[in-house]
Amino acid sequence: MRQSLRNKAVSVCNEKIAKKGEAVGLSFYAFFANKNDDPDLVMEAAEWWIRKHALDHFEKATKIREMITSGL
Repeated sequence: MRQSLRNKAVSVCNEKIAKKGEAVGLSFYAFFANKNDDPDLVMEAAEWWIRKHALDHFEKATKIREMITSGL
């Protein structure tokens, strides 16, 4: 996953955790606006989330943040 997407994902995770607490879950769609203005980037996130790591649709934001910051 490209660095700009990693940075965005960590930022979104941090925001969600700050607002809703450590148990908050999210999907990779949380990293994007409600319009599909960059389908290649959405597919890149989906590939990382679904194919590479076989994650469930919703995962804890703390787990995703840790995975990304550890380089997975």
